[in-house]
Amino acid sequence: MTESFTVSTVIPASPLRVYEAWLDGREHGAFTGAKAEVEPGIGGSVIAWDGYIRGRTLELSEGRRILQAWRTTEFPTEAEDSLLEILLEDAPAGTRLVLRHTGIPDGQGKNYEQGWVDYYFEPMKRYFGPKRTARPTAAARKKPRKAAAKAPARKKPGRAKSARARSR
Repeated sequence: MTESFTVSTVIPASPLRVYEAWLDGREHGAFTGAKAEVEPGIGGSVIAWDGYIRGRTLELSEGRRILQAWRTTEFPTEAEDSLLEILLEDAPAGTRLVLRHTGIPDGQGKNYEQGWVDYYFEPMKRYFGPKRTARPTAAARKKPRKAAAKAPARKKPGRAKSARARSR
């Protein structure tokens, strides 16, 4: 027996951008935070999460669909590869990514279902989301002073100080 599930999310990037990043080992590793190797094209091997995931690309539809054979080191040796289908659709806030994972060994589906959310969807949202920079400190926000010598301070025009103020 095998298990299957479908999960989806919205990623703040275009479908083509998400598609290209998924199939690029450097970017795949960058958005997951773990080493990945992806050979481009149909038949290319896929290794992700430092070798925990292995597979190969079976079908591609540029910017729209990726179908991969997929397994982890937790699959029993006799288990066939599962199928991972990634569908990418335009959405108002970027790309709706629908992930269908079928043929998972019995008893493992719930772990992988949550794993896709925790180790792919959430990191992808951060990776593709708006780049935030650290707020400058108060000292960094001050305008730099000019290096030129300053002219001597002049008294502001106005009334003379009172006798009381002069005696201080």
